[in-house]
Amino acid sequence: MGPSRNAPCWCGSGKKLKRCHLDRARLVRPAVRIGAVRPERAVPEGIARPHYVLDGTVWPPPEAQVLSGEALERMRHACRVAAEVLAETVAAVGVGVTTDELDAVAHEAYVTRGAYPSTLGYHDYPKSICTSVNEVLCHGIPDDRPLQDGDIVNVDVTAFVDGMHGDTSATVGVGTIAPELAVLIDTTRDATLAGIANIRPGEPMQRVAEAVTSVAKDRGYGVVSEYGGHGIGEVFHADPHIHHTITSRDRAVAVPGLCLTVEPMLRTGAPRFTTADDGWTEVLDDGMPSAQFEHTVVVTGTGAEILTVLADGTSAVSPAGSVHAPAG
Repeated sequence: MGPSRNAPCWCGSGKKLKRCHLDRARLVRPAVRIGAVRPERAVPEGIARPHYVLDGTVWPPPEAQVLSGEALERMRHACRVAAEVLAETVAAVGVGVTTDELDAVAHEAYVTRGAYPSTLGYHDYPKSICTSVNEVLCHGIPDDRPLQDGDIVNVDVTAFVDGMHGDTSATVGVGTIAPELAVLIDTTRDATLAGIANIRPGEPMQRVAEAVTSVAKDRGYGVVSEYGGHGIGEVFHADPHIHHTITSRDRAVAVPGLCLTVEPMLRTGAPRFTTADDGWTEVLDDGMPSAQFEHTVVVTGTGAEILTVLADGTSAVSPAGSVHAPAG
């Protein structure tokens, strides 16, 4: 169990946690208004589509994506493109910018690189990225709501190119954010990288959850259990499900070549959330903010290699100075 909200704050202030880094008054933002959604953007005909865009079905069965050789090199390319699209998109985040404008930036970044936005048309999702603001847990649809000073927003990018999907996301602040929100963002990044660094071939994937929950609970945050990472490659969402909370149902084992995502969501309040009328946007019932980061990785002979990085090894998820998982 993590520290009680009545326990002294981890920062050493001498205040109770609920009066310091989990002070609701400092964390909560005005409720997000779900705005109008513009029609989906066109993708040039010459760019290859995933099968579900072409035939409307989500197949083949979600078997684990274990890659090597030429297939792994194609996966590296897709992940590099995803990292580039994410970097361009988060650079466009600013006060007064709408999430639909961020979608436009990302869409252009995809097609410039010959990539298809994996979310566009996936189970009829209408946009090229997901943008989740403040208490929106995940799957927020870009719309005409302008970002406000002090908001935080998660940008989730998936690029389909060379027959592979590369998936990554980052949470960033808008304008000047409260220090308490900055710590939430930093802790979520740390938890993501700790989960990746705890992957070892031949060992249970549960080690990801062990590391994520340890980092989160040390600072009093909860970890969302209903969503997790997933296998990925030629299939967008494949086995195994990557749990970020500890559960006896987790039987997956890491094997070399397995491609997967690690993408924990940390929350500052209660666990309950509700799906909005759009059928996608997941909103925390108590209005408290959450954050998420995501990398696509491949299991190596010694650990895990992060694939969703730029040419210099950094990304919006793992900036310079962050500890990367070991490459095999």
